[in-house]
Amino acid sequence: NADLSIEEDEADDLLLAIEEELRKRRFGKVVRLEVERSMPHATRTLLQQGLGLGAEEVYEISGMLDLTALEDAIADIDMPRLQPHPWQPIVPLRLQAPDEDEPCDVFAAIRDGDVLLHHPYESFSGSVQRFIEQAASDPDVLTIKQTLYRTSGDSPIVRALIEAAEQGKQVVVLVEIKARFDERANIVWARALERAGAHVAYGLVGLKTHCKAALVVRREARGLRRYVHIGTGNYNPKTARGYVDLGLLTDDPELCSDVTDLFNVLTGIARQLSYRKLLVAPVGLRDGLVALIDQEIERHGLDGSGRIVMKLNAMVDPRMIAALYRASQAGVPIDLIIRGMCSLQPGVPGVSETIRVRSVVGRFLEHSRIFWFGSGEHERFLIGSADAMERNLDRRIEALAPVEDPALQDRLREIVRVLVGDDRRSWQLGADGEWRRVETLVEEPTGLDAFETLMGITRASLEAGG
Repeated sequence: NADLSIEEDEADDLLLAIEEELRKRRFGKVVRLEVERSMPHATRTLLQQGLGLGAEEVYEISGMLDLTALEDAIADIDMPRLQPHPWQPIVPLRLQAPDEDEPCDVFAAIRDGDVLLHHPYESFSGSVQRFIEQAASDPDVLTIKQTLYRTSGDSPIVRALIEAAEQGKQVVVLVEIKARFDERANIVWARALERAGAHVAYGLVGLKTHCKAALVVRREARGLRRYVHIGTGNYNPKTARGYVDLGLLTDDPELCSDVTDLFNVLTGIARQLSYRKLLVAPVGLRDGLVALIDQEIERHGLDGSGRIVMKLNAMVDPRMIAALYRASQAGVPIDLIIRGMCSLQPGVPGVSETIRVRSVVGRFLEHSRIFWFGSGEHERFLIGSADAMERNLDRRIEALAPVEDPALQDRLREIVRVLVGDDRRSWQLGADGEWRRVETLVEEPTGLDAFETLMGITRASLEAGG
């Protein structure tokens, strides 16, 4: 059992408590034994008795027991014809330096307008990482605050934060040391940051900090100015090459104030129950999403213009599912793009007839969260860290940020339309609970591959100068 059992409110030192639990994990209770079908009965009995397991806790596996071996057995085979063509993430045009000898001024780019980032089509190192590294080296930057849920073992982000702290900048880092299977690595980074002089916080008792946010405070000619990054994925350069995520770079005063308030909550300075633009769990995100769903129900009843699109990793929260069923019964068209678990049953007469559920599985792992409500002048878009799961909405610190720039909204529409139009990598969930390949459900498949299409769109955007 990999779960850690810690009484956070009774632990004098959370780091030491988690380190002790990590030592115990090696000897934790076994919850499942997987064996090959061909294993001799005597050997199985010996293992079962030695581990103290009942017969119901032993599972026969017909295939490989250790799927991680496939990485060596298959993934590294030198067969170029079976490998996808290489993709080099592109630095967004807005973040490209006019002079090759000079790095881009990310702050100047943000002052010119919000920047929407789409990884791994667009470069993480040339955008998010560059944002933090410039903040660390800029003598006019006074403060950097950032959440870290999971990051890589040789993280350039953490190195930049350490350098900033060593230079005397105020560096505040919320390290989630309860991030499952990343506890040990996060403890190492937390101690390194503390040694450098950073203020390291570990979040709120009983809640995991899952939101992805960074705040930079900079001294400028007209006074202090704040810059923010809010994302859907971790600050991890390695996973950013294979996970599809979105990020927003902005200096919007209200969003920056919200993120400032959020960090005050995370570091124990304040208790915030409402925000200007952010939807934050567990204090208002669930109610905010349900209110937006109800708004579409009302709008659809007035003029038939209601619409809901959600792109998530999971849809299992009973109350969120009930709200979507209610919207479907009011006739609101609903598209859900769900990568993982989905407890919602689409296409059930009288219950969910207007709901369509798809999953896109292919070259990259779909990890971004997009919420799109309404149509025409009433459209509203949000991106962020939360999925429709009870743990995300009730037991984690999550944040969804609005995307208000019309040009950036156009990009989100395009992303959604490509994903919904994919009939090569997509699966559709039926009312019977079965997933079926979309290409087998349409008479004339277009062959549209969402991943290839989005790579092409990104490349064409750069070539066209936009």
